[in-house]
Amino acid sequence: MTDSFTIRSVEAFCYRYPLATPVVTSFGKMLNRPAVFVRVIDEDGVEGWGEAWSNFPAPGAEHRSRLINEVLAPGLVGRKFDGPAEAFEALTEGTEVLALQCGEPGPFAQAIAGIDLALWDIAARRQRLPLWRLLGGRSSKIKVYASGINPGGAARTAEAALARGHRALKLKVGFGAETDLANLTALRAIAGAGMLAADANQGWSVVQALEMLPRLADFDLRWLEEPIRADRPREEWRKLRAGATMPIAAGENISSAEGFRQVLAEDVLGVVQPDIAKWGGLSVCAPLARDILKAGKTFCPHYLGGGLGLLASAHLLAGAGGDGWLEVDANDNPLRDLLCGPVLNVREGTVELDQAPGLGIVPDLSSIERYRSI
Repeated sequence: MTDSFTIRSVEAFCYRYPLATPVVTSFGKMLNRPAVFVRVIDEDGVEGWGEAWSNFPAPGAEHRSRLINEVLAPGLVGRKFDGPAEAFEALTEGTEVLALQCGEPGPFAQAIAGIDLALWDIAARRQRLPLWRLLGGRSSKIKVYASGINPGGAARTAEAALARGHRALKLKVGFGAETDLANLTALRAIAGAGMLAADANQGWSVVQALEMLPRLADFDLRWLEEPIRADRPREEWRKLRAGATMPIAAGENISSAEGFRQVLAEDVLGVVQPDIAKWGGLSVCAPLARDILKAGKTFCPHYLGGGLGLLASAHLLAGAGGDGWLEVDANDNPLRDLLCGPVLNVREGTVELDQAPGLGIVPDLSSIERYRSI
């Protein structure tokens, strides 16, 4: 086999898992957990898997799935590419006008990212290498942290995460100072001297964030994530950086190469968090991860979705190296747990990836068939 391949088929599968307890953020609730998994098969029969970000809005997963199956797949089948990056560029450039015409650059970027992850899985399988090694990794072990800790029952969720092997936690904040500070106090006690971070999910104005910063200083936060909207002027972000005793983190809502160039060139973000299923796939985010580390910042891949995107994010972190953590959602989700392979096995705050080619797993979709949406 060579590095070039011809695509035989592209198919997206859409699922929804109903939640007994909603996942809560400062901007809204998730009443169920969606997932859009992508399978690509080349002409040699090599099969690769990816995932497209689809959390919001509520019907977003079905939309991304149909974008892949009805718009993107027909333009790929039968085409030969010299590697995933060439296919990514062809898809992106080929749909730019359409994405502008319908005002949907985000959904197109997410659908393309899902296909890109599957193509990288194929590329690694063709070379009989684990994906993390193809991406330049030297060690299969990575650090992880438990995220998605809701304001309600935060201590209980945190204790359960530690019982599963986690040693690092991230709390959702932005629900009023009284609630936020009480939860941070509880989690700092539970975590001891371990890693604790907070995520405001763009929930504050710069004035509110500046008022909170002194009150957060006592918790020894590893970072404060998205305290203000991602699109606020850089001057507001610089004000936050000047007033913060902890690193500022962001990146999941930066969706352009220029946006990342800007934050890497300035001393505002200490932690940078691109999401490979949301924008850029591995074709863009693998070199970006190396640029983040060269800029002296911490690379922590953002992720909140199903198991295949989580597993691909783990491979990217192992491939890039550095001292960052992989985000692992602490909330109930079989669409994650049944398909994330070794990421489910957290020991003393770390995960060990497999030596098998590609992502290391072929997902058993029959195990989640009852959650199929379309």
